[in-house]
Amino acid sequence: MSNRTERPADPASLASLNARAREIFRHIVDSYLTTGEPTGSRQLSRHLPMTLSPASVRNVMQDLEELGLVYAPHTSAGRLPTELGLRFFVDAMLEVGDVSQEDRAKIEAEIKAASTGRTLENVLGEAGQMLSGLTRGAAIVLASKDNSRLKQIEFLRLEAGRALAILVSENGSVENRILVIPPHLPASALVEAANYLNARLRGRSLAELKAEIESSWEVAKRELDELTTKLIDAGLASWGGPDSHDRQLIVRGQANLLEDLRAVEDLERIRKLFADLETKTEVADILHRAETGDGVRIFIGSENKLFSMSGSSTVVAPFRDGNQKIIGALGVIGPTRLNYARIVPLVDYTARVVSRMMERG
Repeated sequence: MSNRTERPADPASLASLNARAREIFRHIVDSYLTTGEPTGSRQLSRHLPMTLSPASVRNVMQDLEELGLVYAPHTSAGRLPTELGLRFFVDAMLEVGDVSQEDRAKIEAEIKAASTGRTLENVLGEAGQMLSGLTRGAAIVLASKDNSRLKQIEFLRLEAGRALAILVSENGSVENRILVIPPHLPASALVEAANYLNARLRGRSLAELKAEIESSWEVAKRELDELTTKLIDAGLASWGGPDSHDRQLIVRGQANLLEDLRAVEDLERIRKLFADLETKTEVADILHRAETGDGVRIFIGSENKLFSMSGSSTVVAPFRDGNQKIIGALGVIGPTRLNYARIVPLVDYTARVVSRMMERG
């Protein structure tokens, strides 16, 4: 797959491609998605539904190349689709299938089984594992840690200037966060802060609790002493800052990406993808972009900052809570020659099943 800079094609030119050019382009893309190899004019002329000489096919391929839809990886080689070409194919020509009854039953049964007596993180991990198995790609699940319904908050002094906030969720999970506090904060302030917060939990998520406290913070300050106020201030800053640990990334099935390597450059691409997944520096970008539209989003190559260097594609869909608020996204990562027609409906259906599970709590 080409990572070079491609000049944008005129949308009117793309829309006006005649039936012959579209058919040749479709065959080039279909062959790439199946084999990863370039397609030559002689091979195309044998498989097209219309009668065309190799020379005529070459002329059309040249036109497609001038539009930025295909390129020749080597001199005298066939053609491969560019990222722009794949985007045009996905937007204008992709025929998406439906999820089979067998796959629907498998998705629903496994997510239902995983949700019985398990934490949300375990459920999402199982959903990712199942999705990677069905698609033979790597599955990614992004979720906010702030959406679990809280049962109790406690504060424990560690040393001068530091305390441990213990967050217990209704699903049984426990999370610990370190807070920086005033050095001489008395034990009574820790108790008072915990009591104040626990009185306002009532099954709220951390994000909801934070929003409620902030909306009435001026009144609360008059009710609490100065040191307790500073402790809650520290907690709010820790829970809501831009660098807070408010998102989690779950990846399953990375080994699937090693099954179909065809060249040294494939191995280098996968190495870069694994490095991207390890650093996780831009994971919020996927969720943010999934939030901007309903349903499945497809990011091809450099369209996604996180995986741009590895030349990979991401098919992702958001999932929602009982209030129809987007709280996460799940999808599949793989080479740009993903089987989009199969993966798009699988990702969409899995996200909808997870959303229904979230609605039921």
